[in-house]
Amino acid sequence: MQETKPTITIKGTRDGLILFIDENSSFEEILQDLIKKLDASTPQKEEPVVSVKVKLGHRYLTEEQRHQLKEIIEEKNRFQIEAMESDVIPIKDAKTWLDESQLKVVNQIVRSGQVLETKGDLLLIGDVNPGGRVRASGNIYIMGNLLGIAHAGIEGDQEAFIAASYMKPAQLRIAEYISRAPDYEADGVYMECGIIDPDQNKIVIDSIKTLSKQRKVISAFERRMNNG
Repeated sequence: MQETKPTITIKGTRDGLILFIDENSSFEEILQDLIKKLDASTPQKEEPVVSVKVKLGHRYLTEEQRHQLKEIIEEKNRFQIEAMESDVIPIKDAKTWLDESQLKVVNQIVRSGQVLETKGDLLLIGDVNPGGRVRASGNIYIMGNLLGIAHAGIEGDQEAFIAASYMKPAQLRIAEYISRAPDYEADGVYMECGIIDPDQNKIVIDSIKTLSKQRKVISAFERRMNNG
């Protein structure tokens, strides 16, 4: 007779508990089994709060189902959910990730008053004139003169960077960091990049050659994947 796979497996670690949820069991079965198992594992009142990580595998839960699990797990006030991890993502999120994985190539001159904005990384073959703006959620590469404003990591990516063949910007922005024209040499610089230096807590200009040392991961999509 084939052994029935448990709906929930609990593993104790030095950091707390890990709950592995069976992918094939019904959600109702999971809730019933969860109540029984947690009742048997409830810490005593004098014990510290136990951190719980839930592994969902290839199961997708709605927000309402996640809320139900959270209520049951934290009901006794001695368990606290640290994370719910699933190998499945909603279609909307998948499409967003696909958009951000693409390198958008644009061949134009961004003139004064124009704004060029894109998701993911931007490769501009052309100049950004004074008064022009380029914005991207990822990195910005400019095969030309950067004389206007460039804003990389507009959604908060502090690992983003801005590279240009000739850099004399009116302003550089990376995430929420801003660096203005007086920070640069009067005559501009060639084949340089702007990145956030965490030690100095500001945007600095450095040689493009240093990117391999400063940024192990260059693609904005790879950074998002690595950050979970």
